[in-house]
Amino acid sequence: MDFDLDEEQRLLKESLDRLLSERYAFENRKAYQQSPEGWSREMWAHYAELGLLGLSFAERFGGSEKGAVETMIVMEGFGRALALEPYFATVILGAGFLRYGGSEEQCAALLPQIAAGKLTLAFAHTERDSRYDLAHISTRAVREGEGWVIDGEKGVVLHGDSADRFVVTARTGGGERDREGIGVFLVGAESPGVGRRGYPTQDGLKAAEVTFNRVRVGPEAVLGEPGEALSLVERVVDEAIAALAAEAVGAMAAMHELTLDYLKTRRQFGREIGSFQVLQHRAVDMLMALEQARSMAMYATMMAGEEDGAARSAAVSQAKVQIGRSGRFIAHQAIQLHGGIGMTMEYRVGHYFKRVTMIDSAFGDADHHLKRLARENATRAAA
Repeated sequence: MDFDLDEEQRLLKESLDRLLSERYAFENRKAYQQSPEGWSREMWAHYAELGLLGLSFAERFGGSEKGAVETMIVMEGFGRALALEPYFATVILGAGFLRYGGSEEQCAALLPQIAAGKLTLAFAHTERDSRYDLAHISTRAVREGEGWVIDGEKGVVLHGDSADRFVVTARTGGGERDREGIGVFLVGAESPGVGRRGYPTQDGLKAAEVTFNRVRVGPEAVLGEPGEALSLVERVVDEAIAALAAEAVGAMAAMHELTLDYLKTRRQFGREIGSFQVLQHRAVDMLMALEQARSMAMYATMMAGEEDGAARSAAVSQAKVQIGRSGRFIAHQAIQLHGGIGMTMEYRVGHYFKRVTMIDSAFGDADHHLKRLARENATRAAA
């Protein structure tokens, strides 16, 4: 199998790398964090100009109809740069629901706005007791006339403090853990009854607690089939995990490079500490963990479009396990080999540590996905 990028993919990578190297230095990132939204509108406009915001959309919706490999390239670049913009929340998650569950009219109305950088989305799904169970939803959507009334609370809504619209999961029937009876709705952030409280997350991004108090939406706000939308949620989340795996690889690669540079320049006992064999071995161990993570991120990318939900979910769980383990190992080694400076807010490596830790927790950490794989294997063996 050929893993080399084709000419268009190389140009995409080079263009993105050039933009981020010129405009996303560490000091720039700190300045972007100080904006009210916690990210740069100027950079968002540059992403739109490069075609990144509509990368996977159909041409008729303002996109370029690229696939999972191009998404992997972009997310790895953002991982290296520690990008703050809501690309994952808007383009991967939010637009993913439109691409797979939206009608032609919904896609025509919203996807071109996303591609142009004029609309941002946030996925409002996690609830107080849900942990990593995608079917654990207590927020309710009750039919009223032709529309729906939504009541409930959502937590840790990534970029929910600045999003223009929310993609909300709500229960249209059944118990709070049932796989049936789940719907997905588009809700305007300024709709009557919507409340949100934003806050910074550990890795420097922004999230929000969002409440829905008798929020009314029309039939045009429904994505997919009301009551049968869990498979849609699972598909979008599987693709999101593959994208996060690529971002984590970018962050791990940057940590490895920073650590190598530090070992070559930090002097102790009259010579560079990188000349000590034991530290060289640790740097090699970091590289091995990085390459293991990269291979599994590629595997998740290749399987992200798989129609067989069981095979796709198993692949992304396998990737999540390796990404979590490699990320934890590389981050720990990077901090230890840097010493005290690695823990300071003024040095970049500690921020990568925080980001890969948050990626590990998103949609289930390595331990969660390992247990999930074990259960599925046991079920197949018993069948």
